Order: sequence, then C-alpha cells, then structure tokens
Amino acid sequence: MRIEPRQPSRVVNVAVPVLAALVSLLLAAIPLALAGADVLAAFRLMWSGVFGSPFAFTETLTRATPLILTGLAAALAFRAKLWNIGGEGQLYLGALAAVALGSGAISAPPAVMIPLVLLAGAAAGAAGMAVPAFLKVRFGADEVVTTLLLNFVILLFVQMMLEGPLQDPMGMGWPQSAPVIEKATLPQLMDRMRVHAGLLIGLGLAVLFHILLTRTTWGMKMRAVGENAPAARHAGIPVTRTLMGAALISGGLAGLAGVGEVAGLKGYLTADLSPGYGYAGIVVAMLARLSPLGTVASALFIAAVFVGADSMSRAIGVSSYLADLVVAIALLCVLIGGFVSRYRIVRVRTGEAP
Repeated sequence: MRIEPRQPSRVVNVAVPVLAALVSLLLAAIPLALAGADVLAAFRLMWSGVFGSPFAFTETLTRATPLILTGLAAALAFRAKLWNIGGEGQLYLGALAAVALGSGAISAPPAVMIPLVLLAGAAAGAAGMAVPAFLKVRFGADEVVTTLLLNFVILLFVQMMLEGPLQDPMGMGWPQSAPVIEKATLPQLMDRMRVHAGLLIGLGLAVLFHILLTRTTWGMKMRAVGENAPAARHAGIPVTRTLMGAALISGGLAGLAGVGEVAGLKGYLTADLSPGYGYAGIVVAMLARLSPLGTVASALFIAAVFVGADSMSRAIGVSSYLADLVVAIALLCVLIGGFVSRYRIVRVRTGEAP
C-alpha cells in the first residue's frame, strides 16, 4: 500500500470539523452509560445548561471569549508552521500587564484607559512569544519546547509578582493583584450578565484576520511560508520577518485573552485565572482547521461543551471531566478526518513499484 495526497473540496473541509464535533458527542455517550447515567437525560441537561435561559447562553459566550482569542493565536501561528504552545503563558503576561497598568498606575478617561490596557496586554503577550520565535529563526531551536517550558517560567513569574510588587495591599496577604479600576474595565454587553466587550473584540479580530489571510499579500506570504518555507525564500519572501510577525501577532492575541479575563470578567489577577484557555486554544484552532472564522464556531462548541457538562454534572452527579473527554475526542476525530480528506491509501499490486 502507499499513501497518495489529494486535494479535498471546500465542502469536505467544512464537513470534517462538523462531523468530528458530532462524533465526539456520540462517543461521549459510552462513558456516560458506563457511569450509570441516563444518556438522553444527560444530553438534555447539557442542552438546557447552554440554551435553557439567557443567563446560560451568555455564560457560554463568556467562556467562548478567551477561547476565540487563544484559538486565533494558535491558528495564525500554525498557518506559518510556527508551533506556538505557549498561549497559556502569553495569556498570563497579558493579564499581568493589564492589572499593572489598569489598577491605578495612571489616571485617564475610559476612552484612553481601555485602549491603553488592551495595547499593554497585547504587547506583553507578544513579548512572551518574541523570545521563542527569535531562538527559532536565529538558532533553529524547537519552538514547541521553548514555548511550552516558558509557560511554567511565566506562571512562576506571575506568582512572584502577586506575592510582591503587585500584591493587593487590601487583600489580607492573599496572592492577588489590586483590582482593575472602573475606568479601565471593559464594558458589559448585557445588564446583570458577565459577557463583556472582549467578545466583540474577538469577533472583530476573527473577521479582520480572515480578510488579511485571504485578501492581502501579507496573508499570501503567511500561507507560502507555512506551505514551503524554502520555496517562499527562493521566491523572495522574507521568511524570517514573516515568522517573527506571525509570532508577535500570535502572542498579542493570547495576551488580549488575558486582558479580557481580568479587565472584563474577574477584575483582578490570581495564579488560577485560566483553567487552561491557552492549551484549549490549540484544540479550537485544530478543530477550525486553522480558519479565523472557524475559530469562532469552534470556540462556541467547546465553550458549550464545558458549560453544558458543568450543568449536567451538578444535576445527575456525573463528573464534569466528561467535557475534557469530549474535547479530546473531537481533536482526535478532526485529525483523523483531516488525514482521510487529504490523503488516500492505494493498494499496490504485486510487482508494482510502491
């Protein structure tokens, strides 16, 4: 047998992640049944936990907001074959910069403070990705290793800052930052709901980068470097500059996710701010097949799984870790589906050259 490449149609590219999501939900019925739960009742509870009330739906949107941004961060880097696994650390750097600037370091009206906080968080996240990217383009260091290990270094640095210079003097010794002042807080989109303007930022950036990737020379360069860097360099494309640009944008998007969590949702920074949004963003990007617009739908699906699983868990006593299982199965399904759509296995007859 031999494996031959083939060009999948646009319909197949869209169908693969949709089918992967559906298959993952169907396969989740197996551990539910083994746990002794009523499978249909469990799925009804998951549905009502996501769409059963305006509050439930806005909670899904709130959970999806950082996933959109970290998903975009991973998708854009992966497009250039730059494997950014450091979204979690870059998220924390963005959050750290947001509270350092937005907790009263400067005084300005909201029209000035909010953009400054967003820019500071994006710059901090970009700085967190700049070092691994430089090591890759200058010394050939594996960015998977450097970005992954840097996550732990950054988290330790954040903990040090929360127990030192940025510790809230009114926090009674608890390792948390001072709260973000009202002038630097992202506005809420609905009264008495937690969904905030970070969602609009994520949606706007998804549309913007879809246009940039598909309608501009910058997007063409990104795709060319990702497909074949030596050929792109031979064609005159500045590969190093393109990779560094993709790295800075990727880190900046992850940093914005951290800004949204502290300036739009929680109001202050703690070491347990993120339940793994940076790592989940990789799943979002892969499930979306690295499409900026697809990351929105993918993030909503994963957020709905987590929110619905939490609701179902409280109602019937099944572990909410089922959500992690669904997400993992969805990723495996989309990887398998992507392989099947891009390649076909051909049987070679006896005596025929492979």
